[in-house]
Amino acid sequence: MVLLAGLGNPGSKYERTRHNVGFAVVDQLAGRFRAKFTPGKGDFWEASIAIGDVDVLLLKPGTYMNASGTAVADVVQRMELPLDRLLVVLDDFQLPLGSLRIRPGGSDGGHNGLASVIYQLQNDTFPRMRCGIGSAAMPADKDKLVEFVLERFADAEEPEVSTMIASAADACESFVRDGLQTAMNKYNRVRGTKEGSVDDPPSV
Repeated sequence: MVLLAGLGNPGSKYERTRHNVGFAVVDQLAGRFRAKFTPGKGDFWEASIAIGDVDVLLLKPGTYMNASGTAVADVVQRMELPLDRLLVVLDDFQLPLGSLRIRPGGSDGGHNGLASVIYQLQNDTFPRMRCGIGSAAMPADKDKLVEFVLERFADAEEPEVSTMIASAADACESFVRDGLQTAMNKYNRVRGTKEGSVDDPPSV
């Protein structure tokens, strides 16, 4: 069993916003395999698929982003799942739009949803995939970053967003079929360069 957990905020108000890329990726996977999300035995939605001969559970926490870890930890513990069988998918404003970065572990990088997962698991050694949402429209004022990530993508950005989400879904399938290292080698890419460290950005 593998758990693919997309992070985001619930409700139509947040659909297609930058902070909900994680939801969009697992939604695309569910669509590919003709699966539907249904309420789980907790504050989350789940969908079951099979990738090759591997059973996969897709997860969307029903809490707001800051409490995402509650649902993820609940399912991990209930399934007695080794953490290398978990992949958390999230947005990252420190990466340019269209970029993907898969890593086997590390800090939360200022992302409150990932911070919640790390806190609830009491462990940061689990795979995660960051999907870039940064753009020229990103405000220089760090206090306005929360507003930025909760905005919907601009119409001109949508083709790049759709391509990124499809590639992220492909990377999830590769993670399941081929393992973490192969997925990293094949799908890690950063479009352009940005100043600053992804390990110590403002929290959102």
